[in-house]
Amino acid sequence: MGAYDFITASSGKDVEQAFLNAKAEAAWEYGHRPYTGTIAEKDEYVLVADRPMTTTEAEKLAAHLLNTDDERIRDKRGPAGAIPVDDGTWLFLGYAAS
Repeated sequence: MGAYDFITASSGKDVEQAFLNAKAEAAWEYGHRPYTGTIAEKDEYVLVADRPMTTTEAEKLAAHLLNTDDERIRDKRGPAGAIPVDDGTWLFLGYAAS
């Protein structure tokens, strides 16, 4: 099985709820089958930034982490990365089984 990278934004009352919302939306959009290559395949997340940033900054950081194969998010069976955005949303990224 392969892996796809993903970057997805979501909101919720906190990072946990935003993560669950992102998973649910991906499952609805891509189906409930395994190996969608989306955040729906993830069971956990890890914070990869400690301060909220603009959407542009968050997207640049996400792209950088994927392009450099950051060890915190490179495992398709490991956690997704989570970046806080200053508008109250969260940006999630990583690799997922496909």
